[in-house]
Amino acid sequence: MKAEASQIEPHSYSISELAREFDITTRAIRFYEDKGLLNPERRGQTRVYSPEERVRLKLILRGKRLGFSLDESREIIDMYDPAHGNVEQLHRLLERIAQKRLQLQQQLRDIESLMEELDEAESRARESLAQSDDSSAS
Repeated sequence: MKAEASQIEPHSYSISELAREFDITTRAIRFYEDKGLLNPERRGQTRVYSPEERVRLKLILRGKRLGFSLDESREIIDMYDPAHGNVEQLHRLLERIAQKRLQLQQQLRDIESLMEELDEAESRARESLAQSDDSSAS
């Protein structure tokens, strides 16, 4: 039986530990690696994730929930600069949030407009059906 990475080093994680913690598949984690978003240390065939890699994964998943593309998430995550208070990173995040909000507001308007069109089409179809029923009953 393979030893989990955290049993080898107290501050590291195996791919299966991260998958369980974040309720995602190991395949998803490997996908993020393939895209260059994660870069675990390799020990033979075993991937060993540092606490920093764990945080990157957490931020990738948060970006996904917020509707950011992987490229947008990468851009923001790669700007991490604690030496300068992460000011640029935070400004970029706020820009992306504002853009996403505008996009969602437009989508909401589009959905509301489509719902009105569906209501009108349904109403016309019901009226036509009622007229058909009235004329066939005569």
